[in-house]
Amino acid sequence: MLHDPNRIYIFDTTLRDGEQVPGCQLSTVEKIEIGKALENLGVDIIEAGFPISSPGDFQSVVELSKAVREPVICALTRANKGDIDSAAEALKFAKRPRIHTGIGSSDNHIKYKFNSTREAILERAIEAVKYAKSFVEDIEFYAEDAGRADNVFLAKMVEAVIAAGATVVNIPDTNGYCLPEQYGEKIRFLKENVKNIDQVIISVHCHNDLGLATANSIAGIQNGARQVECTINGIGERAGNTALEEIVMILKTHRSLNFTHKVNSRHLYELSGMVSRMMRMPVQPNKAIVGKNAFAHSSGIHQDGVLKHRETYEIINPEDVGIDQSEIILTARSGRHALNHHLERLGYTMDRIDLDQVYDRFLTMADGKKEIRDDDILLLMGDKAESNYKDGLSIKSLQVSCGDQASPEATIRLFYKGIVHEAISPGNGPVDATIKAIEKIIGRSFNIKEFNIHAIHSGSDDVSKVDMLVINEGKSYKGYGFSTDIVRASANAYLDALNKFV
Repeated sequence: MLHDPNRIYIFDTTLRDGEQVPGCQLSTVEKIEIGKALENLGVDIIEAGFPISSPGDFQSVVELSKAVREPVICALTRANKGDIDSAAEALKFAKRPRIHTGIGSSDNHIKYKFNSTREAILERAIEAVKYAKSFVEDIEFYAEDAGRADNVFLAKMVEAVIAAGATVVNIPDTNGYCLPEQYGEKIRFLKENVKNIDQVIISVHCHNDLGLATANSIAGIQNGARQVECTINGIGERAGNTALEEIVMILKTHRSLNFTHKVNSRHLYELSGMVSRMMRMPVQPNKAIVGKNAFAHSSGIHQDGVLKHRETYEIINPEDVGIDQSEIILTARSGRHALNHHLERLGYTMDRIDLDQVYDRFLTMADGKKEIRDDDILLLMGDKAESNYKDGLSIKSLQVSCGDQASPEATIRLFYKGIVHEAISPGNGPVDATIKAIEKIIGRSFNIKEFNIHAIHSGSDDVSKVDMLVINEGKSYKGYGFSTDIVRASANAYLDALNKFV
């Protein structure tokens, strides 16, 4: 079989092996949506289902064959005519159909699963391939439990099914038993001892029972396999299958391996989320490549290194898998560089910020919380402005009078240009009076374009958050203020915005 010796074919079995996870069954409509996304991702083969297993699976293979045109559409069978008949019928609309048939190859399976002999199993394997070949040209044969099979018998089986017409031979580590060195040696043994092995593509299908599925698949590739069977997010029976995203990014990162594939890795994160949602199976946060923490940094040393030079602690560019950027998570372990990064991102002018003062207050806040979010930073900066800014505007005292029988009036003492100033002003309400009193002191007024009040939790004694957009001479800044007193929160927000104007 002629093919590029450095080309790796990506065989996705999310919709077959992946769907065998309890509680993760998909409707035909959902399978088609994922199938189209896999086609867009660039996978070479989609294993669409096991047609004989249920009417729903049969119909899904039929509809996927109609909806997806570029990848090979593959249907799984056991080594019997009924299974193969069902698969052939389900694949009749496929542009590029493949029947995936096979039987156990280990003595454990031969004795305990089939209550048979090596000779009888070999005959069944040959007959299944020949029968499948009468329907479609592309036949993949799987030697189930090859990971525990005797290599000499496995080689004999592989040679026989190739002679019978197989175009791909799948060497599954069905129980996730092998060590990478063992599995690699098994593939190499077949390459060196099966005389017609060059007529087919060797495929690897590894399970993750010992956490070695991806490592075993890479070992298989390094020793001559050119097709990898895998799933999005590594889902599958028991502990799962080889994760597609891991294989793709290993090949991309280790260019010295000199292998190519067609997958566009920038769609990985989006597709991971789609599969997770549809199968109702969350991705663990520390999952390689697509977990929420895969590009998140909370250690101060790591944050400093990433901010200075991303490759210091990241071997993968997050954009290469469809993530906009790394996430710098602020915790009590974060340093000044990380805090500075978030302040700049939120629009603060750092040459006017007293970072040491802000950082001390940040650490006090972080000690009481597991994680500091944007609202926490805005609270930090919207309160006690005199601690945040170099010569910033800050309130020393504020008194407001209002009621049914009195016009609103605010008296404010404000730290401005190194000294404390005092002003009194009426207004349409207590907030308006306070803003006008501030403007009396600074000698100018600013345009408040937006003004929003939110309760952070609930109840009459709750802390209020005020945010406002302040505009002046073509520039605009958002200010944030927090207080149990709405008027004081509004004043803090206004001053926070003014302090951002240079």
